[in-house]
Amino acid sequence: MTIELVKGFRDIEDCNKRIVIRSIIENTFKLYNFKPVETPTIEYEDFVKGENVNDEAVSNIFRLKDRGERELALRYEFTFQLKRLAKNKKLPYKRYQIGNVFRDEPVTLNRWREFTQCDVDIVGSSFIEEAEILKITSEILKQLKIKFKINFNNRKLLNEILEEIKVDEKNKAQILREIDKLDKLSEAEIFKNLKKINAEKVLGILKKPRKYFEKYKSYSEIKELEKTCKLYKVKINFQPFLARGLSYYDGSIFEVKSENGMKETIAGGGSYLINDMQSTGISFGLDRLELLA
Repeated sequence: MTIELVKGFRDIEDCNKRIVIRSIIENTFKLYNFKPVETPTIEYEDFVKGENVNDEAVSNIFRLKDRGERELALRYEFTFQLKRLAKNKKLPYKRYQIGNVFRDEPVTLNRWREFTQCDVDIVGSSFIEEAEILKITSEILKQLKIKFKINFNNRKLLNEILEEIKVDEKNKAQILREIDKLDKLSEAEIFKNLKKINAEKVLGILKKPRKYFEKYKSYSEIKELEKTCKLYKVKINFQPFLARGLSYYDGSIFEVKSENGMKETIAGGGSYLINDMQSTGISFGLDRLELLA
């Protein structure tokens, strides 16, 4: 019998700091009238996968079977469970959830296989709700005294660019995944990977000055979100190559980076459809916040 930890899992012997951080996050969520929920750690595998089976996070789910040989999986996030929670709810449906999620992926310095996410989402959203989510993000990080930058983009803009350069439809998801790795891999590596599927042109476009993107129809949504965030006194930074790895995003996407030296994302999210209703949300990584606060 071994008592050693499984790789990617941890004992956390002093949780005092985590409790304080969690309290700040939770109190801020409640201040904006979000209601707490709890959902099962284990779900049917097909429900966990949803329509996003090719996403890296989905391919890294922990699979298991019960005594009845049913194919199950550990949750890798909370968003997909909204499909059940939001059914027949009065809109906007505002909920938050804090708990552990699991991904069977490579372990690095600030990446574990079990980690705590703090999610806040609104089912039935517009640019006002997106700005509210980013206002909440800003308030939490300021309370934690973490220097940060909120980067954003729009999936519709990326789709317009891919249509313009006439990439093969079947390669679009892969191209977005490659673009999303620009903060992890060198530009040369990304260029090489994109060239294999005749999509290397996209890199040159995404490096163009901001004025270039004004010609795209969806750029109006970039300006609208900036305008709304300005009313909320939230500063956001347009980043054309921001893609986010999950394929269900269909509009604005957000990624929050620390200016304290950590290269990994500390919060991320965006807009997506839940039961055919436009929704938006963001997720904070409690474990990374603990290292920075």
